[in-house]
Amino acid sequence: MSIRVTAMTRYDASGASSRVRVYQYIPGLAARGIQVDVSPLFDGMYLQTLYSRGRTDWLAVASAYTRRVRHLLRHERADLLWIEYELLPWIPWALERRFVQSRIPYVVEYDDAVFHRYDMGSWPVRAVLGAKLDRLMASAACVIAGNEYLAARARRAGARRIEVIPSVVDVREYVPRDVTGAGDAPDRSTAERPFTVGWLGSPSTTRYVRSLSRVFARLAASGPLRVVIVGGAPVAMPGVQVEQRGWTKTTEAREVARFDVGVMPLEDSPWERGKCGYKLIQYMAGGIPVVASPVGVNTELAMPNVTGLLATTEDEWVASLERLRSDPDLRRRLGAEGRALVERCYSLDVTTPRLAALLRDVVRMRAGVL
Repeated sequence: MSIRVTAMTRYDASGASSRVRVYQYIPGLAARGIQVDVSPLFDGMYLQTLYSRGRTDWLAVASAYTRRVRHLLRHERADLLWIEYELLPWIPWALERRFVQSRIPYVVEYDDAVFHRYDMGSWPVRAVLGAKLDRLMASAACVIAGNEYLAARARRAGARRIEVIPSVVDVREYVPRDVTGAGDAPDRSTAERPFTVGWLGSPSTTRYVRSLSRVFARLAASGPLRVVIVGGAPVAMPGVQVEQRGWTKTTEAREVARFDVGVMPLEDSPWERGKCGYKLIQYMAGGIPVVASPVGVNTELAMPNVTGLLATTEDEWVASLERLRSDPDLRRRLGAEGRALVERCYSLDVTTPRLAALLRDVVRMRAGVL
């Protein structure tokens, strides 16, 4: 039986969360008889303007909301709604519920702790919106959570069904360094080329890699070092060779292959505990060892001395990166174990059948009830 799903995403495919959690699944779901029609709230121009100007284009926001409401009012035929985060950000539940209280069941998708934008905001925001996403989750046929922190919130909200599906990559797009011939051979020593520490991200998350400026300065003082920032805002780090590179979907895997180590520093706060560690998964898919802050899902991905290293203080970060710089064999071993973990647990080939079965099950159960 074929089914039709309408996906109400936050962004088009240029937005990382929507691309990873929805768009990359569309071909695999189609092969299993599930047609997904995507209706993004914001388009690529919105994100481009936001990142380049550092501010929101309110005319574009008004246009996006109008377009979404019109889409919802058309009552297009679908067996299931697949909602990323919420339908209308910053709109109270009393209004949004009108679009989900229908005969069409919906699942809601989270890969970030977006509920903290409301329940940790100013008191007027908390009063009006603090419980909005809890109510959306409680009314959903299923909540799809990217990690256990998000799943726990859904449980407290009273969600009827919760499934944890991590953020994943298509491992076929990432070729481990040993396979490319650019592996960790002795000729990659710092005597021949700078030790390359890489970070993938966006302009809005650049502050995390900037927090390692003193770490990188200390490493640069003790040996050749290059810091490669892909997709972030411009960063100046005195005494450090920094290379800024633009992000594209077609080049991100090749950029990872040029790293010696991938890093994911984070603050330890409720927002960061909801992150799904996607950049760590990307590094590991490329056979690259990782160093990460021990926050949230990072501790499940960067298992110390197995797939990576964890660091909290400045001294710990320096020691971890120095250790990897001086030990090519350790880099090889951690990189290989990381790749194996991704193939087992964080691969599109693993999660697509799970997601397809979940969507079908929700539609089937709803049909049985009706």
